[in-house]
Amino acid sequence: MKSIAPLVLLANAYQQCEALSAPTPRRDFLEKSAIAISTSTIATTTSGGGRPPAAFASDELAVAAAASKSLPPSPLTLPKIGLGAWAWGDSLFWGYDAKKDDELREVFDYALEKDLAFFDTAELYGLGRSEYLLGKFRKEACTTKELDDRVTIASKFAALPWRTKRQDVVKACEASVKRLGQPVDLYQIHFPNAYANEAYWDGLGDAYEQGLVKAVGVSNYGVDAMRACHAKLAARGIKLASNQIQMSLLYRWPITNGLLDACKELDVQVLSYSPLALGYLTGKYNADNLPKGPRAKIGKDLYADGSYDNLLTVMKDIAAKHDAVPSQVALNWAIAKGTIPIPGARTINQAKQNLAALDWTLSAAEEKLLDETSARVTGFVTPDKNPFPKTDKDTGLTMYDS
Repeated sequence: MKSIAPLVLLANAYQQCEALSAPTPRRDFLEKSAIAISTSTIATTTSGGGRPPAAFASDELAVAAAASKSLPPSPLTLPKIGLGAWAWGDSLFWGYDAKKDDELREVFDYALEKDLAFFDTAELYGLGRSEYLLGKFRKEACTTKELDDRVTIASKFAALPWRTKRQDVVKACEASVKRLGQPVDLYQIHFPNAYANEAYWDGLGDAYEQGLVKAVGVSNYGVDAMRACHAKLAARGIKLASNQIQMSLLYRWPITNGLLDACKELDVQVLSYSPLALGYLTGKYNADNLPKGPRAKIGKDLYADGSYDNLLTVMKDIAAKHDAVPSQVALNWAIAKGTIPIPGARTINQAKQNLAALDWTLSAAEEKLLDETSARVTGFVTPDKNPFPKTDKDTGLTMYDS
């Protein structure tokens, strides 16, 4: 899996943009991102001074523990499932074609019709194109306040290495608001940085207090980082609404390392991204038919010992009992764990199939069988291979654990 991380970094860097309302020239952006990623990588592997994590925990976490008890409930009411919009504008990884925007509009309209119009996007998705499309579709489709209130759009701030100030969060948020056409329903820190993380939390609070966003969250944050951010916001009377993390039947680390339990303890809603494990939980691939590109390497590792085949067999058996498909089994499992899965959808058929997962539920016995079978699978991505900074070099705080 070592070969995957650089590709993920490049894909993310290609999409990330500093432009607010206009696309960034890709050559300029790539040059700047390459330099920044190199700097960030060095920073994450170099020991830093600063305040030790224990000091953070004993001071600010203790103070905020009491404050958090009086926090108002989250203003968000989210459905049991959402739709990811990474592919809405991304040409590098997903082959976006503007000529097919009408298909994306169909996806939007269908989700709205089903009262499941919860979309997750980010400023880095398609250099802002994803946000723009969602804002455009929302304006065109939601001709009344009642319709508009049925749509929830979550977006994310890219914690790029050259962004080190709280105002960087506010500035980026203002750009997202402009592309979306209205305040962001849920604004998240997309991933941790190797430094300046506390400044980002201050920026989240500022964006909230300025009315740019209705709720705030984080993404790819580990237990310690989430607790610290929760504490920082709680001190200002602001609730940390969500933590968007990778979780699926093939990526169970948040369950085994305590992250999921910590989210429940703090009443932080978990949004589970990649719930279909890059397509490997859809049942469409096999050892002789692997996806193209960097995902192919994952497939070769998954099929090495037969444990993945066993999981697929169990999933297909359960799906057959519910007149369903394997992907719906995977989504139901994520829901059973108390998370809101956000699978991607580029076509109306994908949207219908994903949202139809709500037509039935797993039994306790089925969930247990999936737990036991998936726990034996080897060969998928492990946390140490993911390209996120593990530690804040200034504070010593562990930022990412799964």
